[in-house]
Amino acid sequence: MRAIMQVAVPHIETSGKSGLLAAAFLAVVKRECATCVLVMPVLRQIEQLVGPLGGTLEVHVQDDVTFAAGFAHACDDTALATSFRYDIDTVPTLIRLKDGREDARTVGWRRSEWQAITGIPALGEDLPPHRPGCGSKTMDPGMPARLKVKYGNTGLASRRIEVAPLSDAVETCHERGWSDGLPVVPPTEERVLEMLDGTARAPHEVVGLVPPNLAACTVEKVAINAVMAGCRPEYMPVALTAVETALMPAFGLHGVLATTNACTPVVMVNGPIARTIGMNAKGNVFGQGNRANAAIGRTLQLVVRNVGGGRPGEIDRSVFGSPAKYSFCFAEDEDDPRWESYAVSLGYSPKASTVTVFPGDGITQIIDHISRQPEDLCRSYAGCIRAIYGTGHIIGVQAFLAIAREHAIVFYDAGWSKARVREELLGLLKIPVREVVSGRAGLTGLTAEEKSDPDNLVPKFKNGTFNIIRAGGYAGKYSAIIPSIGGRGSIEPVTREIR
Repeated sequence: MRAIMQVAVPHIETSGKSGLLAAAFLAVVKRECATCVLVMPVLRQIEQLVGPLGGTLEVHVQDDVTFAAGFAHACDDTALATSFRYDIDTVPTLIRLKDGREDARTVGWRRSEWQAITGIPALGEDLPPHRPGCGSKTMDPGMPARLKVKYGNTGLASRRIEVAPLSDAVETCHERGWSDGLPVVPPTEERVLEMLDGTARAPHEVVGLVPPNLAACTVEKVAINAVMAGCRPEYMPVALTAVETALMPAFGLHGVLATTNACTPVVMVNGPIARTIGMNAKGNVFGQGNRANAAIGRTLQLVVRNVGGGRPGEIDRSVFGSPAKYSFCFAEDEDDPRWESYAVSLGYSPKASTVTVFPGDGITQIIDHISRQPEDLCRSYAGCIRAIYGTGHIIGVQAFLAIAREHAIVFYDAGWSKARVREELLGLLKIPVREVVSGRAGLTGLTAEEKSDPDNLVPKFKNGTFNIIRAGGYAGKYSAIIPSIGGRGSIEPVTREIR
C-alpha cells in the first residue's frame, strides 16, 4: 500500500552548527519503553540548554502524559495524532524542526546522532553509546489502518455506505445483494486498508474489466471483496492474480458465467506461496476447512458478482449450478519430486508461484482399491473419464485428473511419469465414430474422412484439454476428475505468475 505520509529526512550532520541550540525540537516517547526511560534525562538536558536561547522542546507521550511531568511542553499524545502526523514507527524519536517543518530526525538512542541533531557535543555522555528503540503505539495491531481512517486521507475511491448504529452490517450486505448467500465480513475502511497492506500494488490500479458488465476492477475493489470473503492480507497477491488470470481472454469468463452448464472458475495455486499462506493440497483438498483455499476462491466469485454483475438468474444461466460456485480453490501437492508440478510442466521455475484458473463442474471421484499395475489403473480411469458429459460426447470436453498419493505410488513404483500416464490415457480414450453422438457433442466436429468409417477412432478430447495433477490425502486409493466444457482457443485453462 502507498504510504499515507512521506517525510523528507536529510542527512544528519555530524558536526555542530551555529544556532542549532535555538531550534525547535519534538520528541515522541512512551513510558513502557525502556529506551525512552533511559533518554528522559537527556531530554531534560536539551530543554535546559535550548530554552534560554529561545529554543523549545515538546515531549509527546503516547501512553501516560505524567511520564513527561516537569517539562514546559509536556503533550498528551494518547490519541496518537502527533505520532500519526509525523509517521512515527519507533520510540523514542527526536525530530528537529525548522520553520515548523521537519528538518532532521533520529530514532532510538544513538549518542552520536542525538549530539549531531541537537548540536550539543557532550549530550548523554554517561549513557551507553547505543540502545534500540521500541515499537510505536501507532504500530500496534490494527492501529495503522485505524489512524488512517481517523486522521488521514485513506486514498480509497469506493463509495461509502453509512450503516445506522443499530443496524446489522452483515444483514445490510445481504440486503444490498453483495453476498453469495452466506454471511460476508462487512468491508469497513479499516479492514480494506489492512487488506491493501498485503500488496505493494496501488489501490487505483485497474486489474481488468469484469464481465458481464465489463466493469473496471481495481486493486481496491479486489481488496473489498477479499475482506468480504474472509481473506487475510497475505492472501492478496494470490487473490489479485486469480482475478487477473480469470480475466485473460483465453479463459473466456463471460462464457463460463453465462453457460447453462454447471461449470465455474476453479483456482489452482502452485509454488512456494501456497505453503507460505497455508493452502491445503492434501486431505480434503477440495472440501471445507482451509481458510486460504476457501477465501481466495470466494474472492474471485464475489468479484464476478459484485463488480461484474454476474448473478444467478440473470447472466448466470446455469441449470443446476454447483457448490463449487461458492469457492473452488486449492494448491497442487508438490511435495513429491518424482512428478513435476503442472506449472513446471508449462515452463515455470519450481521457485515461481503461479495461479491457474480453469473451468470446472465439481469432482467425480474414482475409487480403485484393486489395481496394482499402472495399465490396470489407467483402464479404471479411462472408463470414468469417457463418461464426462456422456460416453459419446467428444467436442468441447476438458478435464483435470487429480491423482492422490496411493494411486500415484502405483505409477511411481513402475517408473511412470505424468506424461507417460497422460499418453496411456489418451490412447485409451479413443471412441469409435459409430458411438459418437450427433450434433454439437460430436459428429458435427468430425472431418468427412473421420466420418467415412464407423470404426474410425476419434479422441475424447478432440478439441479440449486433458491434464494431470497431484492432490489429495495420503490414505485410500482414490483419484478425482474435475470435468468441464471448453476447448482450445475458448474457455481454456490459463496460468499467470504471481507478482
